[in-house]
Amino acid sequence: MPAFAYQAVDLTGKRLRGRAEAATPAALTRTLEDRGLLVLEVDPADAAQEGGFGFGRRREVLEVTRALAALLPAGMPLAPALGAASSVASGEVRDAMQQIRARVERGDTMSAALGGHPRLFSPLYVGLVRAGERSGDLDSAFGRLADQLERDEQLRGRILSAAIYPLLLAIVGSIAVTVLLMFVLPRFVELLEGSGAALPRSTAFLLALSSALQRYWPALLLAMGSILAAGLWGRTTPGGRRLWARVLLGIPLVRTLRRYALAARFARLTGVLLGGGAPLLTALDDATESIGDPIARDDVARIRTRVREGASLRQAISEGPLFPPLLAQLVAVGEEAGRLREFLLKSADIFEDRTERSTQRLATLAEPAMIVVFGVIVAFVALSLLQAIYGINAGSFR
Repeated sequence: MPAFAYQAVDLTGKRLRGRAEAATPAALTRTLEDRGLLVLEVDPADAAQEGGFGFGRRREVLEVTRALAALLPAGMPLAPALGAASSVASGEVRDAMQQIRARVERGDTMSAALGGHPRLFSPLYVGLVRAGERSGDLDSAFGRLADQLERDEQLRGRILSAAIYPLLLAIVGSIAVTVLLMFVLPRFVELLEGSGAALPRSTAFLLALSSALQRYWPALLLAMGSILAAGLWGRTTPGGRRLWARVLLGIPLVRTLRRYALAARFARLTGVLLGGGAPLLTALDDATESIGDPIARDDVARIRTRVREGASLRQAISEGPLFPPLLAQLVAVGEEAGRLREFLLKSADIFEDRTERSTQRLATLAEPAMIVVFGVIVAFVALSLLQAIYGINAGSFR
């Protein structure tokens, strides 16, 4: 059934928001009214997706996973555990957990129920749960998921901390230069052009640039909107995600960082799946479905095909251009020692550490580079104006 987002008011006057499945908006409205709610609005879920960056949702998904990792090993059945876990969440995550519980009670698998909420549960999440179902060890699957989500959250936080200052510097510097060109420079136009003196080339260039920005600023806003729309397309459509993945792998400095991140994701996912009792081919099947990045998905599918044909995992990895050679070397050691899972997880630790250090290195290099760039721009504007003013003053004394 389709999902709808609704807004309603309860008997105490409290405003409620949520998501629920129903055959039609009218059917959902009747269901909510039977619960004593006054329905204000019902919209298709796709048209009413919550904005923002998803930080709160990720944290709530982590808390729900922790709750399930604690409740299931204690012997609580899955459906009641899902109901109890939903109590630690709110809003969209709580509604999703209640819908998942209802589907599980109807006989659906946990992985299928989770797959109905792709905005909350990533392919990696669903893949690990599917592996737990296949091995009959769903309890441990949620424990591994909680550890993985916590590790991802910590890595994301460290990368964000390293990147936030350069981003702020770029935004503030761009705003400062725009204000200088569009609002400060025009005040000097009448003074400089009314003097009758010949303007230096640098000053004439700045005044022409300022005039163009004032005249064509709607086109500039349209271009910025087009860039944002292209970014949204690149994140929300299969073709856009594939194109964006190719672009990232084509940028020299970003390419290395991206390869490290994908190698860490593949090694961690495969190692965790093997730890859940899945055979290698089954683990590679689930990794293909769960890795997310379309370029990496194609390469993992190729690796799976080569392993099925009889090649070793090390050989299959080394034949492709995506993953760093170090991954194949570590996998080879693990295969020879009979400790493939352990060395895959160790590889993930190594590449996650390299991803973090590479990000910090890029951020460290970006800070002085942007300071120099914006400093040169401001210095050029100031010197051009001073040169023009000096020319006017010098001409007045002739």
